[in-house]
Amino acid sequence: MRSLGRGVTDAHPMQLTLWSDREVGTAWNVRISRRARRMSMRVFPGGRVEVVVPPGAGVPAIERFVARHREWAERRSRELLRLAPKTAERQPQSVEIELLGRRWDVEYVTGRRVRTEEVADERLRIHAPSLTDRHASQALVPWLMRLASHSLSARLKPLSAELDIDYARMSVRRQRTRWGSCSTKGTISLNVCLMFQRPEVVRYLMVHELCHRRHMNHSRRFWSLVESFEPEWKPLDVELLQGWRNVPAWVFP
Repeated sequence: MRSLGRGVTDAHPMQLTLWSDREVGTAWNVRISRRARRMSMRVFPGGRVEVVVPPGAGVPAIERFVARHREWAERRSRELLRLAPKTAERQPQSVEIELLGRRWDVEYVTGRRVRTEEVADERLRIHAPSLTDRHASQALVPWLMRLASHSLSARLKPLSAELDIDYARMSVRRQRTRWGSCSTKGTISLNVCLMFQRPEVVRYLMVHELCHRRHMNHSRRFWSLVESFEPEWKPLDVELLQGWRNVPAWVFP
């Protein structure tokens, strides 16, 4: 296991590799979060394991935490790889957006600036100085964010009018734990990972967040309102909770 000293500064200011890929089947990373109050562990699509620690956490404490939860994390990592093996791709040959029912083939070329270019209706070209997992992610994520901003807004606006529930603005974020949120000021934040979910599931999530404009809680009245707009919300909610398995690894490098 690496130390949390020089490696944090040299590799990434807030993230470092916990074990090398030779030691485990997938990457294990430690991420230092100023917002964290305690240590936590999560397994991402593709099998990557992330340990989130608060600033000042010592290496011995992290080692003990990892030792306690390693068996669970490795089992969960194997499950995700088995359930959705394509999500493990970090340099994808194609990108499928379930929400839009579209698929793009991906080609890689050498370029000084990392970026994604749409060269046809069904083809993406990634420019990067070298072909690495991080370059692929750095090129694809901004493209995905732009696509999501347009696509999700095009669905939220008419749904807001249909339900007669307004909102102030919409933002798209790349969140690790939330599919969406609604602030007291009326801002609805949607996770870019919704692009990999079925349209019915995305509509339910939007209904859910719009209903928070009436009830900023999960009270009985809130769920009654949700059900009035989406009677089949329960199975959709279960599907959404399992939706992380549809998200490719390059979204969270």
